[in-house]
Amino acid sequence: MNQMLQDPQTETSQTTQPPVPKDPAPDHPRFAKPQRVAFVQACWHRDVVEEARIAFVKEAEARHLNHVDVFEVPGSFEIPLHAQILAKTRRYTAIVAAGLVVDGGIYRHEFVADTVIKALMDVQLRTEVPVFSAVLTPQQFHETEVHYDFFRRHFAIKGVEVAAACAETLLGLERLRGQVAAGIVG
Repeated sequence: MNQMLQDPQTETSQTTQPPVPKDPAPDHPRFAKPQRVAFVQACWHRDVVEEARIAFVKEAEARHLNHVDVFEVPGSFEIPLHAQILAKTRRYTAIVAAGLVVDGGIYRHEFVADTVIKALMDVQLRTEVPVFSAVLTPQQFHETEVHYDFFRRHFAIKGVEVAAACAETLLGLERLRGQVAAGIVG
């Protein structure tokens, strides 16, 4: 059936359309069991790194990860040991690490970043508790307000991304472990 479209300029009666909602919050899947996440945050450049934590917690809640415990360590180099101890408690279903590694100090930043990432992977594989990293190493970081502002925004984005990865991984592991327990996979 053909309908004739009226030219809005010649339309004599004004009809009001209900407002179209802006992107409603996505309906994320729920977990079968409550999940508890440890968020280990380096204090070096805290004003930048905390943006990842704030964004992570907000996105985690949207994804039904409502139990997030925050732990602070002096720098990124100290994160893996804390992650390992937390994983061994079996209290946490996931651990998230956040830090900013820049030039300066005793160690070269590439060495620190590589060491931290490798150690976090080792923790994950040894304990079977997933470990996620928002430990970032910019190629060039200058202590100027422009760089600080850029990295605050960047860490907020990374916080959302790591929350999504964490939730999706935990859902996948929950499903996989259920299949293993049911003898479907094995």
